Amino acid sequence: MKTWRQSLLLSYSLIILAFLYLPIAVLVLYSFNNTRINAVWTGWTIQWYLSLFSNRHVLDAVSNSLIIAFSSTIISTLLGTMAALALHSCRFRWYTAINSLIYMPILIPEIVMGLSLLVLFAQLNIELGKITLVIAHITFCMSFVVIIISARLEGLSKDLEEAAQDLYANSWQTFRYVTLPLIMPGIIAGALISFTLSIDDFVISFFVAGPNSSTLPLYVYALVKRGISPEINALSTIMIIVTIVMVVISQRLQVNGSNKNNVYK
Repeated sequence: MKTWRQSLLLSYSLIILAFLYLPIAVLVLYSFNNTRINAVWTGWTIQWYLSLFSNRHVLDAVSNSLIIAFSSTIISTLLGTMAALALHSCRFRWYTAINSLIYMPILIPEIVMGLSLLVLFAQLNIELGKITLVIAHITFCMSFVVIIISARLEGLSKDLEEAAQDLYANSWQTFRYVTLPLIMPGIIAGALISFTLSIDDFVISFFVAGPNSSTLPLYVYALVKRGISPEINALSTIMIIVTIVMVVISQRLQVNGSNKNNVYK
């Protein structure tokens, strides 16, 4: 039987969840509203999704976002994996300082990071566009990749690598057939998180985007300034669904990887 404290805690939790997710639920609901007036519900329709996918400007923004997200994800995953492996295997003098610097892109406010990157690109005479967006997204995505893979490496038992070396496997074979398969869930999870962060980023992209490289969040912001329409609700709903799917897949991969490590141990 529940005590009054448990009931109070449950009620408080439900209120917090409603506060967080009720606005999102309303937004999703009104993306199917059969009128351009968001304040009045008149019926169900999918016309806003159909008109959204026939909008050339939306398709251009989606194309830019996907190109930038895939490019930054691939590069940040490769660099982050190599950095995590180096930090895990080498304990040098400045290890603590360098390891702390990895957290800086996460801790620094996005507006400060975006402004600093804009100043850097201006000083280097680099024209703002897709290249600057990719570089900017790599700077903060790589930190998440390093942290996720480092956590996976810390949970690995060295006995497996030592057993492979006892069986006359060289360093590359040990990495290829033992270490890499064990950290692969972390690599995939880091890549999915990077892709999600890149797709959703607005603040940093706002500073370093060029005139012909508008991403999807920037396009949504431009639409909102002219007034909220059901097309924005439909576009936001799609972005929410994609983000949730990517995060769920990332979490499942990390959990499955942890279970696999426990089996090996």
